[in-house]
Amino acid sequence: MNYEELEYAGFWVRVVASLIDGILTFIITFPVLISIYGLDYLISDEFIFFAGPADIIISWVLPAIAVIVFWITKQATPGKMAISAKIVDVSSGMAPSTGQCIGRYLAYIISIIPLGLGVFWVAFDSRKQAWHDKLAGTVVVRRKYRGPEPVRFS
Repeated sequence: MNYEELEYAGFWVRVVASLIDGILTFIITFPVLISIYGLDYLISDEFIFFAGPADIIISWVLPAIAVIVFWITKQATPGKMAISAKIVDVSSGMAPSTGQCIGRYLAYIISIIPLGLGVFWVAFDSRKQAWHDKLAGTVVVRRKYRGPEPVRFS
């Protein structure tokens, strides 16, 4: 693909991709958690993120592994695929390395800690990079012309 055909994926399209990924994760994990912990999982006074060992594995570990595997194999999660976006290495434009994918996931923590500033950074950055993109050396791109062909007038 030619570089002239690409654009950086901006803030709002990445929000849409994240919402899609979040909904898919919820649809997959929630029924499993309810089947293990019962409906008490919903009304427990305990901190919901740590209902037990299965909760940690199902809610945190397995989704992290799934996201990293999607990034390594498809350069995108299902949400990014829905918006026709891919994660690429910032200097080569090629697929990111496994190390970059793992580092990018871990760098989400740094992006989120200061009130999500690192994620909102996409809205202000010229290359639309969040802090986790900058730390991992990646950028999210998509085709400018996502239809059958660009509009032309004679």
